[in-house]
Amino acid sequence: MTGAAALGLPGSVAIVTGAGGTRGLGAAIARRFGEAGAAVVVTDRGEADLPALVETIAANGGRAAARTADVTVEADIGALVAFARERFGSIDIMVNNAGIGDLIGPVEEFAVEDWDRLMAVNLRGVFLEIKHAARAMIAAGKGGRIISIGSQASKSGILMMSAYAASKHGIVGLTRSAAIDLGKHGITVNAVCPNHIPNDLGDWQRETLSAARGWTMEEYWTRFRGRVPLGRTGQAIDTANACLYLASDLASYVTGEAMNVSGGEEYH
Repeated sequence: MTGAAALGLPGSVAIVTGAGGTRGLGAAIARRFGEAGAAVVVTDRGEADLPALVETIAANGGRAAARTADVTVEADIGALVAFARERFGSIDIMVNNAGIGDLIGPVEEFAVEDWDRLMAVNLRGVFLEIKHAARAMIAAGKGGRIISIGSQASKSGILMMSAYAASKHGIVGLTRSAAIDLGKHGITVNAVCPNHIPNDLGDWQRETLSAARGWTMEEYWTRFRGRVPLGRTGQAIDTANACLYLASDLASYVTGEAMNVSGGEEYH
């Protein structure tokens, strides 16, 4: 398969976690996969906007279903994978997007309880998603694609975000090692690492960290544009397009990677 056709996902079944919230990365990825022909199971801890997302995907000619799950609970993830297989017949793509980033503070003041909560969602959750998706893919014997959503914080430290950065750095290590484990089964494992995205979480982080630095919003955007060679803020669709590539046939020889989607701001 070559050209534009290779970017399609006809006949594939994908799970996208953390898909609640209309402005979020998960919703954007799910919509993009639906447009590309995949059947999509969307999930979040609460029902939230999931029914509306399913309707949107269906209105655009796609197939979708929703199920709630807590990514920190192994039984929930096992049941989620089983649901996808029962509803659509298989699981070919797993996108580990669920995460939290609103627990921040100086490392010397950061509460252990907040550290544990953040690691449970951002790292334990990704481990459980990889584990159960891989088991299903191995049993089916058709290979598969596993994609985890990291961050610029997967590559660089950020003020008052030691715990968040540690969790996102951990995703890269997990990705690289899982790629080695699962390569013999034809399963690719990659991460996508976006920089600042203007969604609900991104807006909160921007405002909180700017206030901590004593910056106005105008100062923030001036500094941001100066750091990004392409001169614009990343959008959710940019990350969704990167995920589509990694899920497609065009990326069949790409594994163990942590792809920056940052307009050139992050380059290692």
